[in-house]
Amino acid sequence: MKNFSLFLSFTFLFLCPFLSQADVPELSREPPRPIVFVPHDGSKSDPQQVHVSLAGKDHIRVTYITEDKKVESVVEYGKQPGKYDRKTTGESTSYKYFFYHSGKIHHVKIGPLEPNTTYYYMCGCNGPEFSFKTPPSSFPVEFAIVGDLGQTEWTAATLAQIKSQDYDVFLLPGDLSYADTNQPLWDSFGRLVEPLASKRPWMVTQGNHEIEFFPIIEHTTFKSYNSRWLMPYTESLSESNLYYSFDVAGVHTVMLGSYTDFDCDSDQYQWLQADLAKVDRKTTPWVIVLLHAPWYNTNEAHEGEGESMREAMESLLFNARVDVVFAGHVHAYERFKRVYNNKADQCGPIHITIGDGGNREGLATSFKKPPSPLSVFRESSFGHGRLKVIDGKRAHWSWHRNNDSNTLLADEVWLESLSSSSSCWSSSQSHDEL
Repeated sequence: MKNFSLFLSFTFLFLCPFLSQADVPELSREPPRPIVFVPHDGSKSDPQQVHVSLAGKDHIRVTYITEDKKVESVVEYGKQPGKYDRKTTGESTSYKYFFYHSGKIHHVKIGPLEPNTTYYYMCGCNGPEFSFKTPPSSFPVEFAIVGDLGQTEWTAATLAQIKSQDYDVFLLPGDLSYADTNQPLWDSFGRLVEPLASKRPWMVTQGNHEIEFFPIIEHTTFKSYNSRWLMPYTESLSESNLYYSFDVAGVHTVMLGSYTDFDCDSDQYQWLQADLAKVDRKTTPWVIVLLHAPWYNTNEAHEGEGESMREAMESLLFNARVDVVFAGHVHAYERFKRVYNNKADQCGPIHITIGDGGNREGLATSFKKPPSPLSVFRESSFGHGRLKVIDGKRAHWSWHRNNDSNTLLADEVWLESLSSSSSCWSSSQSHDEL
């Protein structure tokens, strides 16, 4: 983790926050806030940047990083503090980016584990004790959802507000650290989110800020992201860490890649088609999808950037009766009606943009006027969302505005799973257009 000053100066252009201004009389817009750089205050052998993720049925993957390359990839764990009756050895990796050399990145898959149970664990036979709770095996189940997180003071406030109310799984539809080739910011981000990410599974997909292509110097895209945030792609029969799926309770969640091939001849398309075909709506009555670039968007920011992916894949989601699609990329919040092919359709998914975690680029404040009849609620504020799935038919969605030190409920709606709609498995209706 060397040459921080070199990277800082080399990528200073990426670190200048900005906020487009707009006349929004109904709310007072807070200015962007500085980047929060979190240093490592332990020894070289101490685990840092600890996070857990789901890794197939009844398993969790524990990821941690050590500066000391001699530390073993081992996790000891048990159901009581300080008493570890199980021990698992995993694998490790590292990478180089320009002059930067990562620490030793450990990935240890542990299990089988019991649902809705707290486990205590130690990484690398050293350092502090951590704990996580496994998700429940049946309803209800709650997801905390936010995209475009970054690592600013706004990010810290958003994370604090998420932490204040319990949840089962964290979902992030792309743009994690905003390192943008400045590799030490990946380390800082891992330390910033560790208090949350070490306690509940964090499931993420990539955004444009994870690409990190650098002409001449670095041609391998997603090198940092793939090394640090290993998701259960092999467990879901995917060929790429950029798209995968997993089940929690009765919810099948699909994470798609906006920045890898998605046309009908692509591996991602073929995988998605096969993955959705295997879903049993009696076992998993809810199906949700996360991706980065929104397919529906009435903000002037990133307008149309998700259109080619929508044209390629939307019919797959519609025919599978996907319930909700969450996206990031646009730094604002927007919720749409159920929609398909740019028209309101009772059998299409609800599209929600939630790219408002607190990133350094600020808010996207310019929405197109007049509003589209498809757009139900839209607002340029930082915040986060909660999807609480009550049972196989009902779920509650809420969006919480990040108002400095407080979190305010600003939008909410009750959802009914399409699996319970008999009419949607034989017909569809279209009305409004975008």
